[in-house]
Amino acid sequence: MDFYAEYQKWCTDPYFDEATKAELKALEGNEKEIEDRFYRTLEFGTAGLRGVIGAGTNRMNVYTVRQATQGLANYIISQNGQDKGVAIAHDSRNMADEFTDATALCLAANGIKTYVFKELRPVPMLSFAVRHLGTLAGVVLTASHNPREYNGYKVYWEDGAQVTPPHDTNIMAEVAKVTSFDMVKTMDKEEAIAKGLYNIIDDSVDEAYFNEVRSLSIHPEVIKEMAKDIKIVYTPLHGSGLLPVTRVLKDLGFENVYVEPQQAVADGNFPTCPYPNPENEAAFELALKLAKEKDADIVLATDPDADRLGVYCKDTKSGEYVSFTGNMSGMLIAEYILSEKTKNGTMPANPALIESVVTTDMAKAIAAAYNVELMEVLTGFKYIGEKIREFDETGSHNYVFGLEESYGCLPGTYARDKDAPAAVVMLCEVATYYKKKNMTLWDAMIEMYEKYGYYKEGITTMTLKGIDGAAQIQSIMDNARANVPTTIGEYDVLTVLDYKKDTKKDMKTGEVTTTGLPSSNVLYYQLSNDAWCCVRPSGTEPKIKFYFGVKGTSLTDSEEKLKTLSEEVMKIFE
Repeated sequence: MDFYAEYQKWCTDPYFDEATKAELKALEGNEKEIEDRFYRTLEFGTAGLRGVIGAGTNRMNVYTVRQATQGLANYIISQNGQDKGVAIAHDSRNMADEFTDATALCLAANGIKTYVFKELRPVPMLSFAVRHLGTLAGVVLTASHNPREYNGYKVYWEDGAQVTPPHDTNIMAEVAKVTSFDMVKTMDKEEAIAKGLYNIIDDSVDEAYFNEVRSLSIHPEVIKEMAKDIKIVYTPLHGSGLLPVTRVLKDLGFENVYVEPQQAVADGNFPTCPYPNPENEAAFELALKLAKEKDADIVLATDPDADRLGVYCKDTKSGEYVSFTGNMSGMLIAEYILSEKTKNGTMPANPALIESVVTTDMAKAIAAAYNVELMEVLTGFKYIGEKIREFDETGSHNYVFGLEESYGCLPGTYARDKDAPAAVVMLCEVATYYKKKNMTLWDAMIEMYEKYGYYKEGITTMTLKGIDGAAQIQSIMDNARANVPTTIGEYDVLTVLDYKKDTKKDMKTGEVTTTGLPSSNVLYYQLSNDAWCCVRPSGTEPKIKFYFGVKGTSLTDSEEKLKTLSEEVMKIFE
């Protein structure tokens, strides 16, 4: 693409509005910025779109959103899905309303019915709505936990999961065919409503979702007994979690739920937390302050699209609040579900627990303890959703729980993506269950470590932006494939799995087999002494991620082992 010629076109073509032209004309002379905005069309990948909001072909704006939607529309028409239609939701991101209407009106102009939530709703509610309404597809306008300058566009299919093969690559191919804006359709909103092509989703869908989440409770009687005794602080981090989280906690009978007031306001500028990620300590600052004032038992935060849950709990011995990784909170929920379903005789036949390849190995130990099959999938919750669909179609297994290390899990099958409101419900019930036994969540976590081993995991990321950054990331992966280590620090490399090449190599025998999973740009190293590491580029951010896992004999031992392993891995890749 001749980036400067494209820039000039956007500055002069009457197709683009005056605000867009003014934004671009203000960049005159800033060649690097102009190049970054126009050197490519914002890539529509298997996860959809995600990018910085702004004018240009490499930015999120109504024009690039419509362009992507035209490709989606063309694919839906090829599948005869016009009447089934598309459900659409958005979170609190800037330009959410504009992008929602750009999507809906492009679909409508192609004769495709749309069903739009009347206000912001989280990812799991869109996933549920697709299934509940029987639409062929769904779209969520969100950039998840990215900084405020981002927005994004995620596509779901009729099973409620994000698109997987063959639909993902087929949609990508259709989007790639939309090479000019004169190929893109849109229509007037009033006309779309009059023709029944733009429909507002009514409250019955919300109520059906809330009913499903309430039904996850295993011991409602314990909540009723302890409702006055447990204190919960919650923050939606200016996002979409406020309504569903507070509603289901109230419905289940929790009486002492304190919402951080500043962060209860939906705001795409995220004024109190520029990086609204519940994995980050800074995002919890206000909620922890409130927790100390209320002497809360647990502190919870959901990201803007409410598919991820971050957790702190009070350690009564030290009086301090302890943070939980996504692996830790996920294992607490998994242990509770598996142990209680086993005790009360409600564990289904052929039960399965599903995790991504970079999630804690403690899941394997828990699954084995309860005779539940542990299955691994690639990173991306859509692959867990894909497994649930496979179970539905074949009857081979019954899903009991699924999780990713990235602070996301799903305790039921009513939706097919990470569900933070549901995770809140389960974790609050777990905390209540243990409080009745005079234990905190931290006490419960230590009990699990003693039972299964002191598993500990970590992650390091490199942010490499722009054209040069993308090349650097690719170079790191190429070098890693060309130079496979036999040892990493004190650990022997036992097996190397290259998911892009679909190879699994035994480093001692040289035997090469297949991974059994779809192609993905991921390298995974199984190490001696129950350790492992993994490297993969992010699918949604200009980052490359390095994961590590160890098993120790104590908290101190596992922390020391993890620190040493991470340092040794980064020596190889830096």
